[in-house]
Amino acid sequence: QVQLVESGGGLVQPGGSLRLSCAASETIRGINTMGWYRQAPGKERELVAVISSGGTTNYADSVKGRFTISRDNAKNTVFLQMNSLKPEDTAVYYCNFYRAFYRRNYWGQGTQVTVSS
Repeated sequence: QVQLVESGGGLVQPGGSLRLSCAASETIRGINTMGWYRQAPGKERELVAVISSGGTTNYADSVKGRFTISRDNAKNTVFLQMNSLKPEDTAVYYCNFYRAFYRRNYWGQGTQVTVSS
């Protein structure tokens, strides 16, 4: 069974940066969108950023100008560069791959990001 493996989370001070990565355990063909979601304690999971197979991106208003999503289609990998981090960015971050033809979602196990002084 295909798994998405995330890395790059951790503890960072406000204003700092982190880079998250998410790679599939085996090749997945026909991925349409790759994205990152996050869930803070007591809150629902929310979209952070998505990127289409053609490179079109979409961001939550709260992260625009600070976060950048990118993907490497050949390696089935998606990245999230997070700059100017704020305490309110603290959450578990999940990556997602979506294959529209099969209507299939793949989720990572989540990686903790904590922004605190």
